[in-house]
Amino acid sequence: MTRTPPRLTTLVLMTALSVLTLNMFLPALPAMGESFGVSEAVMGLAISGYMACAAVFQMSLGALSDRIGRRPVLLGVLALYVVTSLVCLSAQSIEVFLVARAVQAVAVAGGVLSSAVVRDLYDGRMAAAKLGTIATAMAIAPMLAPILGGFLDAWFGWRAIFAAYTIFGLAAFVLIWADLGETKQRDPARQAGRVTALLKEPVFWAYTCVLGFSVGAFFTFLTGAPFVASQVFGLSSDQIGLVLGSITLGYMLGAGISARTVERVGAMPLILVGRGLPLVSLVAALAVFLAGFGTLWVLFAATMTVGFGNGLTVANANAGALAVRPEMAGTAAGLAGAFVLVTGAVLAGLTTMVLSAQATPARLILLMVAAVAVSMAAALLARRWSKALPAN
Repeated sequence: MTRTPPRLTTLVLMTALSVLTLNMFLPALPAMGESFGVSEAVMGLAISGYMACAAVFQMSLGALSDRIGRRPVLLGVLALYVVTSLVCLSAQSIEVFLVARAVQAVAVAGGVLSSAVVRDLYDGRMAAAKLGTIATAMAIAPMLAPILGGFLDAWFGWRAIFAAYTIFGLAAFVLIWADLGETKQRDPARQAGRVTALLKEPVFWAYTCVLGFSVGAFFTFLTGAPFVASQVFGLSSDQIGLVLGSITLGYMLGAGISARTVERVGAMPLILVGRGLPLVSLVAALAVFLAGFGTLWVLFAATMTVGFGNGLTVANANAGALAVRPEMAGTAAGLAGAFVLVTGAVLAGLTTMVLSAQATPARLILLMVAAVAVSMAAALLARRWSKALPAN
């Protein structure tokens, strides 16, 4: 069994699998609803239910990896992922599909534990820079995933997407087995006290709220955009995939700038710019739509700034949360990731509810404005409370 630290590309692919599992099937949601004979609200459970279950998995798997190590947890997760992908592929009822889809949420362990591995190996701004590099590279996944999912649905049907998940899971298992050496120094005896100390740190929760509501704005977009794009702008599933994928160009640019500049300028200035820019652009876009001049391009120009802002924010806020208690990196990553997904599940459910009544661009933008505004408030609190932390 390998004992060496993993290559950076392995950490990228670990993270990418969780993103692929979340959003590659989104362009096929309308076709899946027709196939199972259910409403948009029921199909929305494939997103909100997935994220709620992923939150539970993140809390338990992150803490488990602090006790027994990163490698065995990831190998077990990937084996389960392959099985559940096969069940989704062959499901004949919406109940079976939704249960398997919920368990498929174990894929989120890839993102959580890649962050923990980075924190095992690096400190301070170097950890933020490495996380930013991973974010830049893996941004290709959310950009290409909806495009690939849209074309698979258009040419082969939605089940082909879950066949692709199965193949990805098998390939990831082989990669982790060959390359991911154990990076965690185990010390389970003091873990309970450390968890309690982590939970009492207000700066940890401030950074976690930055993460939760920054990514939550993106989840709101991913959930609502397919319905707005099809009902208001008349786009097909493959066109929706192209539109959803385009927003991550902004994320890739922001993450690339962050990775190159964080060691020089620090994380907090990047976080604040990453929160302020999308807030201003979304408010401006909302005003344009309310005035009756909105177009598809206005909507997606504004939402691309959400991607850019998240690129500046997410890796740095994640590094800040993990730096509070470095010896509990797995638990901290799991708790922060769980909060992100609970927030995302709530916002996705709210988005489905609001847009099921009437799918309009203004409603979608207003929901995103609210999420970004909360993340900005949390960033200001994190700045106030984190002055004593290293590499901030």
